[in-house]
Amino acid sequence: MADSPGLQCVSPFAFEAMQRVDVVRLSALSDPELRLLLPCLVRMALCAPADQSHTWAQDKKLILRLLSGVEAVNSIVALLSVDFHALEQDARKEQQLRHKAGGSNGESILVSQLQHGLTLEFEHSDPLRRLRLTLSELLAIMNKVVDSNGEFFLKSSELFESPVYLEEVADVLCILQAELPSLLPILDVAEAMLHVRNGDWFLCLLVANVPDSFNEVCRGLIKNGERQDEESAGGRRRTEALRQLCQMNPSQALNVRAMVVEECHLPGLGVALTLDYKPDSADEAVSPLVSYVSGLLLGTNGKVRTWFSMFIRNGQQRKRESCSVLWQMRRQLLLELVAILPRSRSTHVPDDGDAEEGGGSGYSGLREEHVVKASALLRLYCALMGIAGLRPTDEEAEQLLQLMTSRPPATPAGVRFVSLSFCKLLAFPTLVSTPEQEQLMVMWLSWMIKEEEYFESAAGVSASFGEMLLLVAMYFHSNQLSSIIELVCSTLGMKIAIKPSSLSKMKTIFTQEIFTEQVVTAHAVRVAVTTSLSATISGFLPIHCIYQLLRSRAFTKHKVSIKDWIYRQLCETTTPIHTQLIPLIDAYITSILTPASKANPEATNQPITEQEILDVFQSAAHGEGPRGGGRQHYSITTRLLILYYILSYEENLLASTKQLALMRRKPKSYSSSLMDQIPIKHLVTQAQGLQQELGGLHSALLRLLATNYPHLCLVEDWVCEEEVTGTLPLLRKMLLPSNTCRYSRGQLHHAFQKLPSSSPRLMRILEHLTLLSPGDLIPYAEALTASSALLLEAAVPRRVLQTLNKLWMGLNTVMPRRLWVMTVNALQPSAPPPGQQRYNQNDLMVDPLIVLRCDHRVFRCPPLMDVVLHMLNGYLLASKAYLHCHLKETAESERQSQTVSSLGVPGQAETPEVTREELKNALLAAQDSAAVQILLEVCLPTSEEQRLGAGTESLLRGIGGSAPGKPEQGILGLGARRGEGEGEEPEGGLLSELREVQCLICCLLHQMFIADPNIAKLVHFQGYPQALLPLTVAGIPSIHICLDFIPELLAQPQLEKQIFAIQLLSYLCTQYALPKSLSVARLAISVMATLLTVLTRPKRFSFFMPVLPCLVSFCQAFPPLYDDAAALLVQVGQVCASDVATKARDIDPLVARLRYLKEKPRDASPPAGGASKLTLPQRTALELGGADPDVQLCYCVEATFMDIVGSTLHGL
Repeated sequence: MADSPGLQCVSPFAFEAMQRVDVVRLSALSDPELRLLLPCLVRMALCAPADQSHTWAQDKKLILRLLSGVEAVNSIVALLSVDFHALEQDARKEQQLRHKAGGSNGESILVSQLQHGLTLEFEHSDPLRRLRLTLSELLAIMNKVVDSNGEFFLKSSELFESPVYLEEVADVLCILQAELPSLLPILDVAEAMLHVRNGDWFLCLLVANVPDSFNEVCRGLIKNGERQDEESAGGRRRTEALRQLCQMNPSQALNVRAMVVEECHLPGLGVALTLDYKPDSADEAVSPLVSYVSGLLLGTNGKVRTWFSMFIRNGQQRKRESCSVLWQMRRQLLLELVAILPRSRSTHVPDDGDAEEGGGSGYSGLREEHVVKASALLRLYCALMGIAGLRPTDEEAEQLLQLMTSRPPATPAGVRFVSLSFCKLLAFPTLVSTPEQEQLMVMWLSWMIKEEEYFESAAGVSASFGEMLLLVAMYFHSNQLSSIIELVCSTLGMKIAIKPSSLSKMKTIFTQEIFTEQVVTAHAVRVAVTTSLSATISGFLPIHCIYQLLRSRAFTKHKVSIKDWIYRQLCETTTPIHTQLIPLIDAYITSILTPASKANPEATNQPITEQEILDVFQSAAHGEGPRGGGRQHYSITTRLLILYYILSYEENLLASTKQLALMRRKPKSYSSSLMDQIPIKHLVTQAQGLQQELGGLHSALLRLLATNYPHLCLVEDWVCEEEVTGTLPLLRKMLLPSNTCRYSRGQLHHAFQKLPSSSPRLMRILEHLTLLSPGDLIPYAEALTASSALLLEAAVPRRVLQTLNKLWMGLNTVMPRRLWVMTVNALQPSAPPPGQQRYNQNDLMVDPLIVLRCDHRVFRCPPLMDVVLHMLNGYLLASKAYLHCHLKETAESERQSQTVSSLGVPGQAETPEVTREELKNALLAAQDSAAVQILLEVCLPTSEEQRLGAGTESLLRGIGGSAPGKPEQGILGLGARRGEGEGEEPEGGLLSELREVQCLICCLLHQMFIADPNIAKLVHFQGYPQALLPLTVAGIPSIHICLDFIPELLAQPQLEKQIFAIQLLSYLCTQYALPKSLSVARLAISVMATLLTVLTRPKRFSFFMPVLPCLVSFCQAFPPLYDDAAALLVQVGQVCASDVATKARDIDPLVARLRYLKEKPRDASPPAGGASKLTLPQRTALELGGADPDVQLCYCVEATFMDIVGSTLHGL
């Protein structure tokens, strides 16, 4: 002890015996050791115990026997005999007196006027007075501690400093604290002991006599301690006292150290306890000191890291002191470092001959059992220097360099050690200060390059230090110093502030002596690819080096081909996908399309060949079959990465068309035949189930598909996939017995050929196929599609057709493009011979309407019509993408030719581009509208269906009621034109095939109109048969958008378009009685009134005959229009009557009836069960047809008026 040399201390054995009350151990103590524990033992023997067991009674007898031979026991018994209650009252009065006097040492109640010195008074006093003297002195110190406000002081006290009476004073102190715990809390007493000489000795005795208070005292002293203990004398005394306590109770030393870290106080104490700690079983790997300091500096607690770093920085500012805890720590670390160095290491730099020998004395390697410890020491010194700001001495720097340039054995730990040493050299280049040390470092780096392959093979690791060397060399060549700093920090596992300027010396060595750029690129290509590369392989791999070289364009600059290496690496991948693969592919594509410099436009990398790509996907298709025995089977990760490469390459090629044309370069695009052989949709479907393992690859593929292959991203396909791959199909497959009969493609084909007699057998085969997964259905795709035309024959069961439709939709989720081509060719009116195809994928994208040039029987076969409509929708989208790509591919060459031809004429170069874009949009609009018109034509009943009564208005009749705006009784043959035999239900009712086909077509048209409302506008401006209006208005929910452009259609000069607009509006008003419909209907009536005044007589007849019945629908939907409609009818009647006044005498009375009906419509209603008084004279159609047009129009006006009146009164 610093203040109490030569004093007897409490041994760990004695403290443990007191803590456990082990009488046997206590009896084994020597008299000097036992003397220190007498206060507690005497109280234990004299006081009434709470434990009344027989065992304690026997132990108490042993304690009494133990104390019987000790003379000092009598004085302690005398101390325990005083009245402590009166003593406590006097002590409290003295405390009050001291507070009133302001803490001055005036009169004392405990101690009267002293005649002699405190020591002599203590010697001559009785036990009570000894207690009062000690208590008075102790209270004075405690009060001064409270009044000092944290400032340390050392009080000179004769009582606590006299070596003769230390044991007696300690006895009195222990008895006082034990008998007066409320007056003298042990924490306050412990704090007071820090301010007197021999205080740590008194504190140890106090705690030894109250062993249960050890943790409480330690925590209190730590909490009240300084954040930096070595900065002040008080901190050092506190640290020393706690250190003595832990030496007395070493089992709690680590707990006390944990308290130090928790409170962030007394960092020197934590280090001192670690230095004092002697583990029971020595850890050969890492010492306790290295573990403790590394945990503080490299842990996740930033507060602890800052606190300990401040301890290191402050400790360096003081002069070197051998007693300083910091210097003790540094000395111990240096000793550990020297202990693991090879014995023959010195500053001698061997020549080349020594290096070649490999076993030269100057370069003997680290022992294998020391490698892990050496790595831990290196990381610790990196943390001390980089985080805590430790400045190494010359001796430390020399020994560190010796350790860093050691040669470890070829083990994974050895690879880690070399990587750490290399990064430490980069982080702290100041360790190399002399030319000899620089030469030593260069020789060590050369050894790293030479031994890299051996280490990788012998250690069995994929990430060796060779890749790190290569990567750092590339960063130096591209001057990416920040990337080197990031690499160093990542490898060391800590954030270190490294100045880029400090790397200048290392940069010179790397770029000029060790790794020139040409050497880097040549070496990188020869590096073996990482086998089974995945995200589980950590560290720096060859892929990191290749990626950086691709970014810096080193391969193209030095004409080194990297294609084969990248292809081999892509083929050696597995899940979970490595994060560097996608950036590698992107950088590789950039290096293919973009030259390294404008001066050398040919300096680009070569793309992967089509044959190499085919090898990957063909092995996937045949690798499990009997023919695939000799093929290499590639993982799903490889196939997805190759797919991503192709799609991204094509997209970037289109995006770079302008730049490539300016450089007169035309990189090769992959052929459409290659794309047709890649199962794009099947691969993306597989990737959907591996999203977590593929990282961002799945989303990147979806983005590329949505841009370049929109027909593979149809919403209905995703919905269908849920039905095919959902829970129910999975359960069906799980319930499918493994020994179920399997049908071959030949059996399926034979069953198709024998239709319809083989319908039951075909149904069994198809039902079995529905239990297979879409991927397992691929071999049956050709047989299913090739025979689909046979299902159009009569007497084929509907269930067979529906099952085939289900199987087709399942196949569509995995092989849509090839399936579509096969289906389109199979459904042609005259199908091509087996094995041959009339149309290919490109033909169908150029002209999607080929899909509708199928056998006409398909148009009345709903399951196959569903398939055809699905393909049509897909090819319309594919055609848009195809034309967009074609336009971009050829735009730049066309622009350049136009620029040359119009040289000198400003503003002419952009015209062809605008024209080409407009032509493309016009072609697409014409394509879509043609498809819609064909589908609408399909909805019309054939002559046979008309004969059977299946009119187009069956859909509306199914909903209920007659068609809107249609009079109950035909006028002038109009009813006959809208549909014959209305009173009869068509054969088949609502379940007719025509009705089902109409529903499918209306569903597709609804989707098309939503996707592009301009299609709806174009189709209705073109017009279609009026007989289809009931169907389109009722069957296409999105047709209400026509209300937006009907005013524009009414403004067209052609009467046919105006008539079509009014007829369409009449059905829309009935279907959608909206405020907007009312305003458009009012506009239509106004237009009709205007046209009445400007049309000639023949045009008036041709216009008003078809549109007047539409007024019925207007008035039925919107009764407020009755007045306008009636006024228009009267006006039309008057105009017609005036033209035929000289030809027909019965017209004037008719006009009079019209005016009467307008004024009193209710009087015109027929009585219940009666007939109307105002009826149109019965005339045959032949008579009316031969009459004057104005006469016919007059009768049409009256009939329309009667219908309006009837519908209005019916509504009332």
